[in-house]
Amino acid sequence: MKEPRRYRSPALRSLHEAMEDLHEVGAIDKATMRDFDPANPRESSYEPSDVRAGSECAEILVSKWERGVVRPSGPSLKLLALANSKGIDAIL
Repeated sequence: MKEPRRYRSPALRSLHEAMEDLHEVGAIDKATMRDFDPANPRESSYEPSDVRAGSECAEILVSKWERGVVRPSGPSLKLLALANSKGIDAIL
């Protein structure tokens, strides 16, 4: 039986689930997904280029949502609902 994934925090769980959603819709590739695998965590801090790459993925996904190509689901939908009801500061 496969052991359930462990996350260091609920925020990291949400991030990983959102990245899985991005992978499912084709916004990120398998190599990028490996960076978000909890069994393979990065120990170093993020560089500005890493943050930019993440925001580019988000832009692609939001663009697909806006054009109706895909619909938000799972953790992405939950984050959007939270930001809509409580404001963006609730998820930052």
